[in-house]
Amino acid sequence: MVANPPTRVTAALWGGPRKWPDAVAASWRSSMRFRATAITLILTSLAIFIICVVMALVIRGDLFESRKDEALHNARAAVSAAQKQLDSGQTGDDRATIAAVWGEAQRVLGRTASSSRIVGFISETQGEGYTPTGFRSLEYSSGQMALSNELRTRVTQVKTRQAWQSIALPQPDGSVAAGIVVGQLLEFRGVGTYEVYIAYDLADADETLLFVQRTLWFAGITLVALIAGISWLVLRSVSAPIIEAAETSERLAAGDLEVRLPVHGEDELASLGRSFNAMADSIRSQIKELAELSLVQQRFVSDVSHELRTPLTTIRLAAEMINDTRSEFDPVTARTAELLHTQVQRFETLLSDLLEISRYDAGSVQLEVEATSLAQLAEEMVDQLRPLAAAHDTELRLVAPGGYSPVDMDPRRVRRVLRNLIGNAIEHGEGEPIIVTVDSDQRAVAVGVRDFGLGMRPEDAEHVFDRFWRADPSRKRTIGGTGLGLSIALGDAKLHRGTLEVWSELGVGTNFVLTIPRGPDIEIGAGPVPLEPQEALVDLVDVTEPITLRGVRDLPEAAGPADPTDPAATKGQSS
Repeated sequence: MVANPPTRVTAALWGGPRKWPDAVAASWRSSMRFRATAITLILTSLAIFIICVVMALVIRGDLFESRKDEALHNARAAVSAAQKQLDSGQTGDDRATIAAVWGEAQRVLGRTASSSRIVGFISETQGEGYTPTGFRSLEYSSGQMALSNELRTRVTQVKTRQAWQSIALPQPDGSVAAGIVVGQLLEFRGVGTYEVYIAYDLADADETLLFVQRTLWFAGITLVALIAGISWLVLRSVSAPIIEAAETSERLAAGDLEVRLPVHGEDELASLGRSFNAMADSIRSQIKELAELSLVQQRFVSDVSHELRTPLTTIRLAAEMINDTRSEFDPVTARTAELLHTQVQRFETLLSDLLEISRYDAGSVQLEVEATSLAQLAEEMVDQLRPLAAAHDTELRLVAPGGYSPVDMDPRRVRRVLRNLIGNAIEHGEGEPIIVTVDSDQRAVAVGVRDFGLGMRPEDAEHVFDRFWRADPSRKRTIGGTGLGLSIALGDAKLHRGTLEVWSELGVGTNFVLTIPRGPDIEIGAGPVPLEPQEALVDLVDVTEPITLRGVRDLPEAAGPADPTDPAATKGQSS
């Protein structure tokens, strides 16, 4: 069964607002399309935001400058018209004439200024006659202009130039609008000089700027949405073949060797599809060839093994008869008969192992499960192999804090694993004690076989379960091993859904641990028997007796019984 693509898996996470952050994170990790679209959307949004802000600032500046220039031009034109009116008027010393000329100049100023907010102040008087007061428009009376002292100073000091400043103009509805006030001197010859200030409302400019900003933001958001949609469609057209290739690869990896990618067109994706299909064809043909070759090898080994059993049985019977009567022969012939009997036995063991290996390769091995106590099996094998250990001057010890409750297993295969592990420990233990530890927990039972021999390098320990492999090829097998025992033992452990692991260190020793779960669906975890020997000594009274290792000197008697499973007890041993 093919797993769902990442987009389908993450789509199920979008259940509510609280799940959205997790869904976004999952989509970011698992979907290339989502990641590329998000990056494109973020970068595009940032670029459009910067462009909109810059354009808004530029438009605002240009709009303000244009309105300012227009206000300055209108104010200059109004003051010039009023100045011409004053210059052309005949005033003399008559008070009524002066007032009439001054009133006409105000009307000209109001008509030309294009503003209803005008105010004038007397700056200085000329002569001894009548000087009219300042003036103000009706609009000005209802809302005062906040004229700064700096503005009035510039107006009075620079008589030939205009001065301006930005102000806030009150509106009839109580709001405030942006504005600009322009100041300039108006001279009434023979009467006095007046400061004239004309205010211009920029509310229409604000409305124009607001409209432009809204248009820019709407256009930017619309552009981002369009780019996101286009990016999604483009990426979908590109990523869909990639997703299809990923799903096809998963099916191919799962064993469906007939699956292929559909190829359309002549582009790069089509080239990828053709290359993938060619690779799948090559893999299928190679796997088929390897399977046929493996089947031929399995049949050859199985057929040869079966064919050899009959002549081997005859040879074994003849060798046993000759070996039984070797006392009647001369010493050389008797030794030859003994060697013949020993090697025929070894040949028969090798033939049995080859048959077992061929069954594993053919996948025809089945367990004969029954409830069995692992501690009892270990005790039986320790008792059975004690004579062999005594022949090698080796002490066998059993430590069994647990493992007594029955567990479903194949006792014949577990006995074979224990026989192999203990036999190897005897052969490679260099005469040092061998400790067989049995323990259990709620998930599994385990047995460890620990020797204190020469040990192995880490690179050698990686190959210890390979067929016919030896760490030291020059080392002679002393108990007739075939080189297939550990490989068969590993196969037996896997049949039980268990593990067989090894720890070894040069000059310290080796520890094999077989772990069997209590049920087929139980995860073993760390295991009840640690693979690497423990560092602390544990008092195991009533479980085992102290072990004295060769090379250990002056152990304090008051320390009590030592735990033989503790590698601290091996410290100082000879190797």
